[in-house]
Amino acid sequence: MTTSPHRRLGWADPHWQDEAHAWVAARLAAAGRRVTGPVEARVRPWSLVWQVPTDAGPVWFKANNLGTRHEAALLSLLAELAPGRVLTPIAVDAVRGWSLLPHGGESLRELLERDWDASHWERVLPEYAALQRATASQVDRLLALGVPDHRPDVLPALLTELLDDHGSLRVGADGGLDAQTYERLRAEVPAYADRCRRLAEIGVPAAVQHDDLHDGNVFAGPAGYRFFDWGDASVAHPFGSLLVTLRSVRYASDLKPGDPALTKLRDAYLEPWTDAYDRATLLEAAGLAVPATTVSRALSWRRALDTTDPARAEYAEAVPGWLAELLSSDPV
Repeated sequence: MTTSPHRRLGWADPHWQDEAHAWVAARLAAAGRRVTGPVEARVRPWSLVWQVPTDAGPVWFKANNLGTRHEAALLSLLAELAPGRVLTPIAVDAVRGWSLLPHGGESLRELLERDWDASHWERVLPEYAALQRATASQVDRLLALGVPDHRPDVLPALLTELLDDHGSLRVGADGGLDAQTYERLRAEVPAYADRCRRLAEIGVPAAVQHDDLHDGNVFAGPAGYRFFDWGDASVAHPFGSLLVTLRSVRYASDLKPGDPALTKLRDAYLEPWTDAYDRATLLEAAGLAVPATTVSRALSWRRALDTTDPARAEYAEAVPGWLAELLSSDPV
């Protein structure tokens, strides 16, 4: 992917900051609130986030880069389709990729660090599955908002296109794909296409797929579990979400691949679909969707890093790293 100079959004530019501050203040005023102090900023190549103090508690302003700009509009649609499972935005500017959100409270990660209990995930995953099912009939709306299309029938072409992007894959460079791995990935394309074709044939409808669902992206407060940070999201096979979720749980609890605890979580996630599919069909679909989603992860990282921000170099290994996982015998 070639990054052009116009992709620098200028978050450090005083004029941009004045405009963003004015937008935040105006949207808060419309909601009956006012800013009471300076913001605290966190900047990554893919987004800028401000914690904004107000007279009614903190709120969060987020500006996405061009590769993740769809998040702002997606937040509004998810609040409509799955109320109570995401934060309802105070305001969004879909064109600029800006969103203003209320405080969500404690994250699941903070809760688990204080008191590890895997049963939280057993409750989280069916709720997330319900959110996904609520979006399955709205795929056209999701795509119209600019949410990337990673459905099984288009993934093979996306993989082929990604393999042509030697720059993003850092072929032959430090932290990138070596020549042997690159050729193995090239040779894997026909088999990958066959697996994606079978996954599509099973018939589980596409839905929103968070693509980075770990405990740091789930609120776990008194209002229940709510899902946030949707910049990596795509329209895809829903079961692909298990890739990051199960991997994150495995690392956090020092489990081996295939541990019964992970199987239990997978089954808890699949349970909401048992009204329409038998368990064997669901297991086959999950077995195909999880490894297929390594390509989606590489693509989402490439979008996130489509910027001239020098800090992108810190994360550049993520694109080839995730793509190489396609060759793993157990990506979770």
